[in-house]
Amino acid sequence: MDRWVAFAFLSMAFAGFTAVVAKLGLAGISAELGLAVRTCFVFAFVLLFAAFFVPVAEIGSLTWKNILGLGLSGVTTAASWIFYYKAIHEGEVGTVAIIDKGSFLIALVLAWLLLDERITLRVALGSSLVLAGLIVVAWKR
Repeated sequence: MDRWVAFAFLSMAFAGFTAVVAKLGLAGISAELGLAVRTCFVFAFVLLFAAFFVPVAEIGSLTWKNILGLGLSGVTTAASWIFYYKAIHEGEVGTVAIIDKGSFLIALVLAWLLLDERITLRVALGSSLVLAGLIVVAWKR
């Protein structure tokens, strides 16, 4: 298995834990306060991680294109987290999590349009099956 696939599975596992422990942490407080507290922990952990694993010389290789792209990613991440926390605060974690994972469809289409990534028959078929499962889980009578 390629390393990136292993990393993707680890990301999936941690994301699953994230939703459940966040719902537990939101007990008795607003989604907004919960997100603010969580974001402080994310910020501190990522800075600590970078301090150990990013060579100082690499900082000089940042370009405005890097900063702009990563900045836009940060804004869209913040928007995603705001609505995700509001959703898990009010709804069922399992249903919110599966709907949230529908974001792969947006990523797939944008990667095709902006990054010239191919959408193969295998990817289209698998994505359709995941989308069908997402709709079944999210569909309330």
